[in-house]
Amino acid sequence: MRRSVWVAFLSAALVVAGSGLIALTATGVFDRSESKKPAGAAPAPASSVRTKTVAVPAEPTAVPTTAPTGVATPAQPATPAQPATPKRPSRSVAPPTTVSIRATKYVFPIGGCRADASQSHHDYPASDIFADRGCRFVSPVDGRVDEVTRVDTWNKKTNVGRDRGGLSISVVGVDGVRYYGSHLSAIGAGIKPGLVVKAGQTLGLTGNTGSAQVTPPHLHFGISWPTAPGHWWIRRGAVAPQSFLNAWHAGRQLSPVALVGKVRRAYGVDRGCRDYC
Repeated sequence: MRRSVWVAFLSAALVVAGSGLIALTATGVFDRSESKKPAGAAPAPASSVRTKTVAVPAEPTAVPTTAPTGVATPAQPATPAQPATPKRPSRSVAPPTTVSIRATKYVFPIGGCRADASQSHHDYPASDIFADRGCRFVSPVDGRVDEVTRVDTWNKKTNVGRDRGGLSISVVGVDGVRYYGSHLSAIGAGIKPGLVVKAGQTLGLTGNTGSAQVTPPHLHFGISWPTAPGHWWIRRGAVAPQSFLNAWHAGRQLSPVALVGKVRRAYGVDRGCRDYC
């Protein structure tokens, strides 16, 4: 009885052992990698032998230069246009820095009448332009009216220098020179200091007011530089005008600007009347 029980127990143990071997083989514990481990190595934990699936990012692919048919490609930003090279101006076009300057125009100061200018003058530079009474005294240049004397206060007994001119008008030209005419018989309406006038514009009429009462009618003509009001000893004439009058009478243009500047520098400081006061 005991022998049969022991045999049965051994048979059952063999069956259980065989089942265990089959189960271990099914779980993959005895795979090829394990079979290559050296003897005595510790078995790896069950989690280290599990297979994990990891997503690997794909390599960037080049964008095709030609889009497939039917697929819209995004518009590329437009390349900015290069500015056009400016053309050089033609020879007929003046450079922008070129400035046209109109020359000053001069005219003889008596208009509409025969007139003869003296080639000399007593005591100081000036010219007596003899013409009939009532001839037009015109502005010899574009400019503005400087001083006007409408009342004749000259007295033969006193012969004061400031009164000798009688009725008179002076004009400061656009050239910076002052032109003076006196002994007038009349002064034009509206002629007053500050009025802008043109060359050839009538200012007054010739006559014999002031110290010319004892002489034939004429226009006393003087050239000078501008001064403060009342400086009659400069206004009456400081630069010899004969060469300019002769040129204007002949229709030629001759400017007194350079000579006026030279004489003014030589004159020096103005301390009042110096001659024939």
